[in-house]
Amino acid sequence: MIDIKHLIEEPELYRASQRARGAEEALVDRAISAHQTRSESITRFESLRAEQKAFGKRVAQAEGEQKQALLAEVKDLADQVKEAETASKAAEVELGQLQRSIPNLVHQGVPSGGEEDSVVLRHEGAPRDFTAEGVEVRDHLALAEALDAVDMERGAKVSGSRFYFLKGIGARLELAMMQMGLDQALEHGFTPMITPTLVRPETMQGTGFDVEHDDEIYRLERDGLYLVGTSEVSLAGYHADEILEFEQGPVRYAGWSTCYRREAGSHGKDTRGILRVHQFNKLEMFVYCAQEDSTAEHERMLAWEEAMLQKMELPYRVVDIAAGDLGMSAARKFDCEAWVPSQGTYRELTSTSDCTTFQARRLNIRERTVKEDGSKGATRPVAMLNGTLATTRWLVAILENHQQADGAVRVPEALRPYLGGLEVLSPVR
Repeated sequence: MIDIKHLIEEPELYRASQRARGAEEALVDRAISAHQTRSESITRFESLRAEQKAFGKRVAQAEGEQKQALLAEVKDLADQVKEAETASKAAEVELGQLQRSIPNLVHQGVPSGGEEDSVVLRHEGAPRDFTAEGVEVRDHLALAEALDAVDMERGAKVSGSRFYFLKGIGARLELAMMQMGLDQALEHGFTPMITPTLVRPETMQGTGFDVEHDDEIYRLERDGLYLVGTSEVSLAGYHADEILEFEQGPVRYAGWSTCYRREAGSHGKDTRGILRVHQFNKLEMFVYCAQEDSTAEHERMLAWEEAMLQKMELPYRVVDIAAGDLGMSAARKFDCEAWVPSQGTYRELTSTSDCTTFQARRLNIRERTVKEDGSKGATRPVAMLNGTLATTRWLVAILENHQQADGAVRVPEALRPYLGGLEVLSPVR
């Protein structure tokens, strides 16, 4: 949720943000108008309430006909108070709805426009020249099936399309990758968390998801709960309605969970293999910090994601995501896209977002400030950030980039200790 006071003080910043996103600028002016209406409604209600209380004292002291006349006036005044209270509540609701409909204020320097306007910041590592090596490129599913690592056919039999079984070395490979990511997170002060995958609607809404209109979300109608598409949701709600202290620095969590996405609107896209599926596992970084620290923390999270990709020996590029593709909550987002040889292009493996105070305002998560003399000061919303350390999709890039001419797959050196020293994954069929 945006800071309405800041919007009123700097409306042009928010208009510019809306333009960059390709969103409705008029929402800014409507929010300003709604705030004014709310203020006027509250003032009128409080004035009438004060007048009503004063009238009550006069009635108590009056007698006879004078008292009867005053009682009639009191009744009329009571009706006015009730009407003013109703108007005040309606204005509060309208303002709240407008605040929730305006996306986060984008950071300065974020590219304007949609997905096609995102900016590639740099490339790291060079894709292999398979032709020069005399290697015929196979896609990840062909490689995985030869390793007996994935079973798509039985996944579809059990659960439907876009479901799968990871088996044998496929299951081991994912667990090894996730454990390696968790070890790295521990090195940097993250607390491991295995999180709930079902959350209440207020938690889902608190992170910026539109539970009424988002077709990507699975909902359990009978229970009024939602399946998360990332542990970001659970971790964001973990400290809802709490006051945090950052005397020891940012609070960092590494959430390991299964994630669910309906993939609505993706019919016909990436239907082969495990690149785009309904269920997958992910290790997610989630950070709470002071507002002033969020940009630096965002850079650190990107560096940690890149460290993982480098350990996997994957060529990748870093992308500064355009404003129109940020989503509701992010003020800035960096994606790391790994090279996928069978497709001849880069595909997203990680994403890290600085959501500033947007989610914290929705979830009422604050920090206790400290005055210059060391005493405790007022509270204010915290900053919240998230980023991916490992996910099932990474197997696509690992298998394809490290494939050999005979269908075997070389294990990246950093991953070998997590697979009992295994250096090569050999086909079994």
